[in-house]
Amino acid sequence: MYKRLVVTVTALVLSAGTAAAGSAVGNEPLDATSLSSIRAKFGRLMELANKHDFGALHEMFWQSPSTLLVAKSAIQSEGNWAGFWGNEAIDQKLHDIGSSGPVVLEPDYSKLKVVGLTRDVAESYVPMNITVSYAGQDGTAKPFLMIINWLRVEEDWKIASEIILPVPPAPAAKD
Repeated sequence: MYKRLVVTVTALVLSAGTAAAGSAVGNEPLDATSLSSIRAKFGRLMELANKHDFGALHEMFWQSPSTLLVAKSAIQSEGNWAGFWGNEAIDQKLHDIGSSGPVVLEPDYSKLKVVGLTRDVAESYVPMNITVSYAGQDGTAKPFLMIINWLRVEEDWKIASEIILPVPPAPAAKD
């Protein structure tokens, strides 16, 4: 009898927890207006990056030593790709990349996904082609993924982290 009671109570607790978790999963913490605003900010980011407007790019980032940009490194000791923390390091990295020659970012907007993580934090993801000749890159368009964490700062959305990852080539087919 005691064993049956424990099993029944455990099953009820687990099913209640699952039901609560299931209902929370469907609740988007951001409304359509906020998500649309972040999509527009992403489009503006691409426009400014392609224009090499470093001053306006600076303003898009959260002003904090905790702001992060992950990008190609030109310095061997940093590794091939590295994290650049804080606005001064990010400004310098964007200037170095943008001043190296043509840089063209071409996101696949049909695959742009923006989700709210909390009321004040969102994440965007998009595959894109980037043409750049910085740090040994040959200036041909290559596939990348861009993942951005957005932070609500007062009434605006700012970039808290921007992670640019190269997509490795597909493995060669085996004979």
